Amino acid sequence: MRNRKQSIPFFTTLLLTILTLSASANEGMWIPLLLGKQVYGEMVKEGLKLKADQIYSINHASLKDAVIIFGAGCTGEIVSSEGLVFTNHHCGFGAIATASTEQNNYLENGFWAYSKDQEIPAKDLVVKQLTRITDMTEAVNKLLGNATGQKRQSLLAKIKDSLETRATNKNEFKAAVLSSMFKDNQFFLYEYVVYKDIRLVGTPPLSMGKFGGDADNWEWPRQTCDFSMFRIYVSPSGNPALYSKNNVPYKPKMFLKINDNGIDNNEFAMILGFPATTDRYESSYGTKLAIDINDPTLVALRAIRLHLMLVQMQKNPATKLKLADYYSKVANYWKYFDGEATDLVKGHVVGIKQKQEAEFQKWADNKPVYKNIFSDLDRVYQNWIPYATSKVYIREGVFGSPLLALAASFKDIYTKLKNKDTTNLAKMLDDFNKNRTQFVTHEDVVSDQEIVGVMLKKFNQDIPQQQQPTAFYKSLLMTFSKSPNPYASEAQVIFSKTILLGQWNKDWLAFMRAPNFTAIANDPAIQVALAFLNNYDAVIKHHYDSFVSQKDDIARLYLKGLFEMEPAKMAMTYPDANFTMRLTYGQVRGYAPKDGLHADYYTTIDGAIAKYIPHDYQFNLPASFIDLYNKHDYGTYEDPIKHTLIVNFLTNNDITGGNSGSPIIDANGNLIGLAFDGNYESLAQKIFFNPRFARTICLDVRYLLWTVDKIGGAKNIISELTFVKNAKSK
Repeated sequence: MRNRKQSIPFFTTLLLTILTLSASANEGMWIPLLLGKQVYGEMVKEGLKLKADQIYSINHASLKDAVIIFGAGCTGEIVSSEGLVFTNHHCGFGAIATASTEQNNYLENGFWAYSKDQEIPAKDLVVKQLTRITDMTEAVNKLLGNATGQKRQSLLAKIKDSLETRATNKNEFKAAVLSSMFKDNQFFLYEYVVYKDIRLVGTPPLSMGKFGGDADNWEWPRQTCDFSMFRIYVSPSGNPALYSKNNVPYKPKMFLKINDNGIDNNEFAMILGFPATTDRYESSYGTKLAIDINDPTLVALRAIRLHLMLVQMQKNPATKLKLADYYSKVANYWKYFDGEATDLVKGHVVGIKQKQEAEFQKWADNKPVYKNIFSDLDRVYQNWIPYATSKVYIREGVFGSPLLALAASFKDIYTKLKNKDTTNLAKMLDDFNKNRTQFVTHEDVVSDQEIVGVMLKKFNQDIPQQQQPTAFYKSLLMTFSKSPNPYASEAQVIFSKTILLGQWNKDWLAFMRAPNFTAIANDPAIQVALAFLNNYDAVIKHHYDSFVSQKDDIARLYLKGLFEMEPAKMAMTYPDANFTMRLTYGQVRGYAPKDGLHADYYTTIDGAIAKYIPHDYQFNLPASFIDLYNKHDYGTYEDPIKHTLIVNFLTNNDITGGNSGSPIIDANGNLIGLAFDGNYESLAQKIFFNPRFARTICLDVRYLLWTVDKIGGAKNIISELTFVKNAKSK
């Protein structure tokens, strides 16, 4: 971290100036290090009671120390002096499913640890805690020089690897990420401590944790109890460590206190979390590509996969448990991208961006550096569009099959064995075998085989022949010329003859004891995966690489120009999300989803009962829930004004994927809820933020506490928390 007295790079100075002039009430994912006086001032006007360094500091404990990266793509928060973590149910879903068996189905029935020795190790789950953010813009730009295109990308990758390696010194309990901001106009190094002994503490039954299922996903009103609880363990000396029975609960320097006094309309609400990706500076060309090709193609291919999996899940409880986590992940973004395309069209986003670009063009016409940006961008997109569908079909179609995706990851090992190259081979095989072991645990052969058959057929029918692996299809159609469905016949051969399937596959075990090319040279799953990978490398990849490098160069130049063109009037001046810690602020607030309708800012347990359908896949509830409702037994968690149990609420905070599990923090820094979803009307906000519709759907902390106490009976967990009474922030 730079000393405060040291000089700040020019771009950072310019950025801070812009930030202070253009912050809006609820739009923006701000870097905590760069709040700026004006942004912080606006937060204070909205009701914030904290000092800026109580939010982010490297010199003393601050809120940033209580917020963690949970797993591979979620946020969590530390809520006790003994390392207890809250996150969403759907974030802990995989760990809960892995810990479950048909005999002890914690996913279905819930789980509560009534003492620490009952907590269940969450295999392969890690959390990361941010330690510092360092502005590396000046150093990185100096190393990059004037490089452009793929040369620049290659050089930046080497710089990134060097800086990250230096920061961690290859310590497995440290992590570092060099993150690009503003289309590579700025760079920050984020450093983390990594905790690897994480244990499941509690989870509501699936019927509560995923109440509403796919029907309610991205929808309001909601009544979902979307939380799970874990604990961080460290060595007896207090250092991060691998799992050991001797490890002890982590003692954090900061944890969030609980405000269970309830939320009010227009109350200040702040979120700290790790939003995944946005592309708010996307051009009209990129937006149109998403609407016309990328989104609808992805949605159609995922719909096929979801249908084939759901059929098998409905037939067999064991299959449902096996596929639950994977199905949920596929379904989540199937609906997301369907909504994104719809909202981009309804919001006339292409036209809005074209208007912005026309204004920029007027300004740039007499500036040689900028005047050809959009003609160049048009050419770049026109060159790529003929190949865009193929890329989506490769990722979401062919390699939408878990087996073929696994087989594709074997390519480098296959090449080494073929060339008799043993460099790093043992480690590569060990890593692959770990992935294969995890894969077979969740693989459903029946649905996956059907997915392969359907996707091979669709690729052959929908993709131009010159972009296909023609030798593969020629062989397939010749081999199964008499089959009523040659693609299904090919899939049957793949699944019956590959050595990659089966936990105790004798051929695979023999191969691992004595790795050799002969054993895998003709494996059908590997051969099919290689056919598509090699075809992609030969036909598509160079077009895509050229597209990305040229587009990125133009985007970087465009954004630089925008900062030069009337910077004081810039409407959006925060960097795109990139799974680095961000702060957003706003209010608890409802919205009008369409003309004549108003959606209130909260929902209640009464709404859950109204949706309740006994034994339904999406709207079932536990018997204990119904019993407590009928008794009106809400304990101290009942809202004193509304005289019911508030379950979910809305804020107008700016979030995206990755914010799942983020804490909703009141004006005094206390926890009032957990972010878990967005609303359908705002799914375009990855590209375009619409303050009229954008809402964050939150779990009220009182519903969480009621579930732990009344449903789970885990009073030991309640007693571990610290409550702030009379903590109204208005």
